[in-house]
Amino acid sequence: MARRPRIHVPGGLYHVTLRGNHRQAIFFAEADRQLLDSIVAETILQFDARVHAYCWMTNHVHALVQVGDTPLGKIVLKVASRYARLVQVRLETTGHLFERRYFALLVQADSHLLEVVRYIHLNPVRAGLVEDPAQYRWSSHHAYLGAAAPPWVTTTLALAMFDRELGRARAAYARFVAQGHDVRFGVGPLACHPDDCRVLGDDGFLRAVRTDGWRPPSRQTLNELVSAGCQRFGVSEELLISSSKARRLTQVRAYIAGEALVGRVASLSAVARRLNRSESALRELLISHPQNRR
Repeated sequence: MARRPRIHVPGGLYHVTLRGNHRQAIFFAEADRQLLDSIVAETILQFDARVHAYCWMTNHVHALVQVGDTPLGKIVLKVASRYARLVQVRLETTGHLFERRYFALLVQADSHLLEVVRYIHLNPVRAGLVEDPAQYRWSSHHAYLGAAAPPWVTTTLALAMFDRELGRARAAYARFVAQGHDVRFGVGPLACHPDDCRVLGDDGFLRAVRTDGWRPPSRQTLNELVSAGCQRFGVSEELLISSSKARRLTQVRAYIAGEALVGRVASLSAVARRLNRSESALRELLISHPQNRR
């Protein structure tokens, strides 16, 4: 049976797992993980993506990646192929360093993001490498605790789900991780949707992402889309582009951004300029209001 195609959702969050071929090691020296760090940093900048969590194990890697307009596959291919090429030149070997097909799960942010972050950071503990994730150097757990971390890791979205005050948010995160040592992938909150194992989310989330995938490109202009969005939600354009962060307005902005990306009406940067927002703010709205896109 043919494998189902990947789901591409602009602004979507994906739990990515990339394994060594035949589960063999992919890191052979400490500098190799540093090399992967630099490649990831360059690639996510190039494709306007974000990494919300990561863990570089011995024979596989985990990452929670938020994409922009570029599908996840292109990002993973760029990272994997460049890393493999550079490592194999040094080792004077050939063949496949990684498995041909990576694992990717589209994650519903508001209900599952924290569970995925915790799962990723506890990988070294489950593997018996350390007793505490803080003892493992090659993960973003340290960034969430406020320690030195790569500048390309984004922690604000997940930490804000714990508390608006950063110190309290980090303390709550630490407690949350300490309580999750027995959590297993594929069980409970980390079980994929029974109707589609490409998705980690509820029925409403699955309907939204499936519908986005089936819709043909829109012929609307961005201005027409903004007007239609204002009319649909009953708000004025003046209020829409104001500095107000009222929930009603964030819903409209998320709707317009999602429709623009899925319908190929405009890029996220163009929508951000039109709505008088930042790209990062719109990107967070896209994952926190998936129900507004249909």
